[in-house]
Amino acid sequence: MPRSVNSVASRKRRKKILKAARGYFGARSNVYTVAKNAVEKGLTYAYRDRKRKKTEFRKLWIARINAGARANGTTYGQLIHGLSNKDIKLNRKVLADLAMNHPDSFSEIVKAAV
Repeated sequence: MPRSVNSVASRKRRKKILKAARGYFGARSNVYTVAKNAVEKGLTYAYRDRKRKKTEFRKLWIARINAGARANGTTYGQLIHGLSNKDIKLNRKVLADLAMNHPDSFSEIVKAAV
């Protein structure tokens, strides 16, 4: 009985990896074994950085809120503490947007909280 190999599935698997590696430099884009390693590494970075992105944005929002709070004569920590004491439920994303784009509204919130 002749040997049977599933070349259709093998080719599809290799083409999938090479398609994902398009745009990579040198052999990473057209040599299967090198491309496979590069794509796997890239997917690892993608997974890690989806988590890291949340941390980076929170740091950015906190920096913007702190700058806005200091412009209004208080600090970030005092502002957040005051907001929690007064039961004002605004998340950091909204507070940062107000501090950047609507400083008058942010000043009113700071006055209400502190």
